[in-house]
Amino acid sequence: MSEVKVNKISPRTACGTVTLGDSGDTFTIPAGATITNSGTAAGFGATGAASWDTTVKTGDFTAVSGVGYFVNTTGGEIDVTLPAGSAGDVVAIKDYAGTFDTDTCILIQNGSDKIAGSAVNATLTNSGIAVTLVFVDSTQGWLVTDSGLQNEAPTSLYVTATGGTITCSGDYRIHTFTAPGAFCVSCVGNAAGSTAVDYMVIAGGGASWGTSSASHNPGGGGAGGFRETPGTVSGSYTVSPLAGGSAFSVSATSYPITVGAGGATASGPSPGGSGSPSIALSLTSTGGGGSGYTTGLNGGSGGGSGYSGPGQPTGGVGNTPPVSPSQGFPGGGASGPPANSGGGGGATAAGANHTPSGGGAGGAGATSSINGTPTARAGGGGGGGQSVFGPPGPGGGGTGGSPSVTQTNGTANTGGGAGGSGPLNPLSSGQNGGSGIVIIRYKFQN
Repeated sequence: MSEVKVNKISPRTACGTVTLGDSGDTFTIPAGATITNSGTAAGFGATGAASWDTTVKTGDFTAVSGVGYFVNTTGGEIDVTLPAGSAGDVVAIKDYAGTFDTDTCILIQNGSDKIAGSAVNATLTNSGIAVTLVFVDSTQGWLVTDSGLQNEAPTSLYVTATGGTITCSGDYRIHTFTAPGAFCVSCVGNAAGSTAVDYMVIAGGGASWGTSSASHNPGGGGAGGFRETPGTVSGSYTVSPLAGGSAFSVSATSYPITVGAGGATASGPSPGGSGSPSIALSLTSTGGGGSGYTTGLNGGSGGGSGYSGPGQPTGGVGNTPPVSPSQGFPGGGASGPPANSGGGGGATAAGANHTPSGGGAGGAGATSSINGTPTARAGGGGGGGQSVFGPPGPGGGGTGGSPSVTQTNGTANTGGGAGGSGPLNPLSSGQNGGSGIVIIRYKFQN
């Protein structure tokens, strides 16, 4: 086998044609070799493939076999004259700007060549379409062997929104509302990106009532209702035991967000005020029940009962009105003498009943990592005690009071219930419930 080594082969005449071999010859490209095409490759389409010309066509032109063209019809209709066909010739057309539905691309026959067996020109009218045509024979002429639309290979679109305080956790965006506002969606995304959001809604916690009597002990306020979606569309974060329902599919609109205020304190014989509801998207959480002068008030979680005389008053009922999963638990009961009150109910546990020497503990709240950090919220307030205060429920519940310990408010933006006051404490006024919170989370990138 002879071998010729040169660096460049050029035609004898400037811009002429160089022919390699004769008809029927075979040229072998060895393994590891690379062929680089810096121009337009024509005539290589016998297998049904085209080499694409990346110079966008904006006017009428005549196609060359073996070449694919990006055609931009934003300036009006474009006519593409097909080449004189020989068996195996190939031409491809792609809608560059997605405008074939308004300004068409017309495939013009060359001479007597047919298109799909017809002597009529073909018109491309689908937005974003790409077609490949191969010339078969004189009977059918040019036939479409491959076609597709751009929406068959969509780009990823994600939910885009504003509102609240925005933070990020990896590929997920988090909107935190600590006051009323609006969640404004400008893009609803698509299946390749994201289309829905997960969220948590906590109402305001219940308040306690105040006393300066040696024989009266207020109970703890109930936590605000706690509701959360299961976290199925916005990452594998740890949800609370109360998570349920389904994620919310958004529309391009503004969704009002209501963040419930904590209940306001009162003086006996009036019970402490219940918290206000929080509302977001499709969920409503009920405010926590206020502590009772006797029986605790019903609510998202029930208020603890207070002791104001003989008897054994019960705590308020939680999960009112009832939803599934439950949004909270009941408050604890009181008894006396000596006067000791019940703790407020929490998101995941009931408030404890009084003890012989002190107030009952507030019920435990729920922990969720929806904001990227495990955080407990919606704890019940501890009950007031004759000698021992009721401890707060984990998750923002207030500490109960005693003659030597001053009760505390529910923590703001946790929905925690207020602590009940102790007897004969110089600071024996009741306390306010903690305000609620709304958190929304969704995927915003990949």
